[in-house]
Amino acid sequence: MTRQFLFVLGSSRTGGNTELLARKAAEQLPADVGQRWLSLAEHPLPDFVDLRRDGDHVRPPATGTPATLLDATLAATDIVIASPLYWYSVSGLTKRYLDHWSGWLRTPGVDFRAGLAGRTLWGVTALAHEEPEVADPLIGTLNHTAAYMKMRFGGVLLGNGSGRGDVLNDAGALTRAKTFFAQEPPLARFPYEA
Repeated sequence: MTRQFLFVLGSSRTGGNTELLARKAAEQLPADVGQRWLSLAEHPLPDFVDLRRDGDHVRPPATGTPATLLDATLAATDIVIASPLYWYSVSGLTKRYLDHWSGWLRTPGVDFRAGLAGRTLWGVTALAHEEPEVADPLIGTLNHTAAYMKMRFGGVLLGNGSGRGDVLNDAGALTRAKTFFAQEPPLARFPYEA
């Protein structure tokens, strides 16, 4: 299968540091690798309603924006969550997208978990701290999501920048971006698994 990258942009603004860093990493992908970029701000999802305790747990088929994002997610071999670091984790837009994954697990005719198993989840984020460990909760969220879905986890490309375009001055991040997608990541694991 030819690789198809889905870049899910979780920022509320266009052209922010996280998106700039993701685009720098994407420039390194071979020409035959497909790329699809979807902004969650431009494709707003409704609030997620958890129906697990209501009746048979079956969700109606996705329509509109949720269907667009579901189809794009299932079509991708590689999903890149490009979310700024907000309060030490993913943005609200990104969290809502991931919440919808829970609903897609229970959508009739969509074997969402099996569809994503073996594919790769990546992360890209910009933070306004010199200490990269402040991004540990974001990294944990994406790693645990990949582990639950039996996906590979490529890790998170971190960049530093608070002002618009600042990440382009982070030489270390730009160097890491050149080879970030070149690795063959292992299946994700929960930290407590033996």
